[in-house]
Amino acid sequence: MKAKILHIAPFNTAGVPLALVNAEQRLGYESRLVILGKPQQGRASDISLSLPFLDSPVTRFAKERVTPAERREIMHTVTPPAEIPVIWRPGTFAERVLIGMRDILWKKAVNAAITAHRFDTFDVFQLDGGLGFFRNSRFIAAMHRAGKTIICCYTGSDLRTRGVIPDIDRMSALNVTVEYDHLRFHPDIHYVAFPYEPPAGVVRSSAPAGAVRVGHAPTNRKAKGSDRIIAAVRELAAEYSVQLVLIENMPFTEALRLKSTCDIFIDQIGNLGFGINSLEALSMGIPVLTSLAPGYGRHYPDHPFVPITGEDIKERLIPLLTSRDARENLGRRGIDWVKKHHDPVAVAERIHRLAGV
Repeated sequence: MKAKILHIAPFNTAGVPLALVNAEQRLGYESRLVILGKPQQGRASDISLSLPFLDSPVTRFAKERVTPAERREIMHTVTPPAEIPVIWRPGTFAERVLIGMRDILWKKAVNAAITAHRFDTFDVFQLDGGLGFFRNSRFIAAMHRAGKTIICCYTGSDLRTRGVIPDIDRMSALNVTVEYDHLRFHPDIHYVAFPYEPPAGVVRSSAPAGAVRVGHAPTNRKAKGSDRIIAAVRELAAEYSVQLVLIENMPFTEALRLKSTCDIFIDQIGNLGFGINSLEALSMGIPVLTSLAPGYGRHYPDHPFVPITGEDIKERLIPLLTSRDARENLGRRGIDWVKKHHDPVAVAERIHRLAGV
């Protein structure tokens, strides 16, 4: 009999947790996803606890005052710290008190959900983000004592800025990441490709005749290096027929629709590597310019990206602005590459092999 797998995540971040759950269900596993907050950006979810004080104006206000700035700021370049992995500790007495109070506030709702959905009967607990239901990890510790398998899957700033939860890191039988740069942030972690399956019916639209449309979709401008990207495209507009399509602060479905009208997409600069925006664009046949994490090109020499730095955006963009054939050739390569490397079923199977489940 195949294991029962429960994914726990604060949110369905970038669609990763639910993509893995859907893949596991196709493989014949009983797999569920429970998120602590409410669904964001119009993304689908499975079980949502809708717990308070996760990402609200009140929470953000409190974080600005009690959480150290280095754990709040997400930049487009990160230098591995002296302490690897970074270990989460309350930065201040006030932060310790507030998180403890939040755990107490959540206890009744979480325990009710555990009973209602029989979460304690699952065999494998994959923590997508490295967190359990509570910061004190008591539920995960109980499952670990019962002989259940604990897996941590990291998806972004969770490992770079927040760091690991010490108790969970000790209990985890396997650490995986969908971010290549995370290999520099943990001594015992495996890279797995980002699980991505294009949403049904999402295809590239026929862009209006005229200027070449260059898309950019920052959720956090500092994390993407957006100011330099936007400036480069606008400077080129003085000499070339190019239109910047800024996809920002809109629902997920609308963002995808607007992205599908682009001829070229620029993801980000820095040393963090590409994100889901790149995969969304590639799967629609849109060529992508982005910085890559150090070493990624050697690991995947067949990648279809046009690598950029903060200094050569215009130089790398011009050949695509001036050649429809170049855009279409890269676009076809991108579609094939995403199917080859980012199939969620293949990613789920690799995690299971590594974990021995």
